[in-house]
Amino acid sequence: MLDLAVAVVLGTAFSAIVTSLVEEVIMPLTGILVGGIDFTGLSITVGEAEILYGSFIQSIFNFFVVAFSIFLFVRLVMKMKRNKGEEEEEEEPPVEEQLLTEIRDLLKEKNGK
Repeated sequence: MLDLAVAVVLGTAFSAIVTSLVEEVIMPLTGILVGGIDFTGLSITVGEAEILYGSFIQSIFNFFVVAFSIFLFVRLVMKMKRNKGEEEEEEEPPVEEQLLTEIRDLLKEKNGK
């Protein structure tokens, strides 16, 4: 139960970090790349009601930017883990495995002659 509480608190704190990263770093850079497009001003007036569909489109765009950023981060972490695993595989096999390999080679040699 305590682990879940800690995860919720850390998730909430991390949410603030991600929101700040998106709003203050990624979105301005993305705005420069796409020519400063901002959808939040788009709206339709139907009678007396104003439908702010631009905010919805901007939220979807923000979601895709965050999802893509997280995808790249996870991909980078997985690549680092994979490289670490390859380094560990290069180590010398255990003594038992070496002895079994020698026995196998001797049996092949004996049966082959």
